[in-house]
Amino acid sequence: MDELVHLDVSDGIGTITLDSPHNRNALSAQLRKELKERLDAAIADEAVRVIVLGHTGKVFCAGMDLKESRSADADAQGVNEFPALLEQIWTCPKPVVAKVGGPARAGGVGLVAACDIAVAAEEATFAFSEVRIGVVPAVISVTVLPRLNARSAHELFLTGETFGGSRAAEIGLLNSAVSADGLDVEVKRYTDMLALGAPGALASTKAMLTAQQPAKMSEAFEQMLELSAEHFAGKEGQEGMLAFAEKRKPSWVPEALR
Repeated sequence: MDELVHLDVSDGIGTITLDSPHNRNALSAQLRKELKERLDAAIADEAVRVIVLGHTGKVFCAGMDLKESRSADADAQGVNEFPALLEQIWTCPKPVVAKVGGPARAGGVGLVAACDIAVAAEEATFAFSEVRIGVVPAVISVTVLPRLNARSAHELFLTGETFGGSRAAEIGLLNSAVSADGLDVEVKRYTDMLALGAPGALASTKAMLTAQQPAKMSEAFEQMLELSAEHFAGKEGQEGMLAFAEKRKPSWVPEALR
């Protein structure tokens, strides 16, 4: 079978590309398997500082492959494998940027929401279309709901209405929506900024952002103080402060950005 997901590494950026345009990059068993493998490879590769999730064809991702889902029992549905994939992106120690040049539906929106940064063309459209085919946007709600304001979540989950890039940015699903011609430039703007961060500091900051906070403020301060002091005294913190004093880029900054 032809490869449906590719990984290319250049200048510290690991670009993962969904390449199954014949079925609108639907989350088939093969695509899910290969996406996990490419994520594993990008995470393990020390040369990769930032991961970009993009696509070929006109559609970013149409959601689960409904041809595979028809007539399958509940325990044989492909959606059973999807939580692990979303969690892999959500908890990935490296920043993940979604590059959306076309429509995303259902599970495809879940992928976008799982990424740390999401940029789309204004022409791209989104929809939680599950209710219109008799299913529930349950799994993707875990990554989507933390991004959206409550009113918009109720409206869009219940109606299944299609909305554009500008609306997606307004409600928090995207960081920005730009013209199709400006998509590459906007993604590079984010990846360049992310690559300036120290790998360990980025991983710890991402873990901090997604961790459940203690009920008591005093406990939160205790945990955060420990984390902060650890990094101030750590190798990266010491190098970063020395580089600042010497008016140079820290050692972890990719050569292309020096």
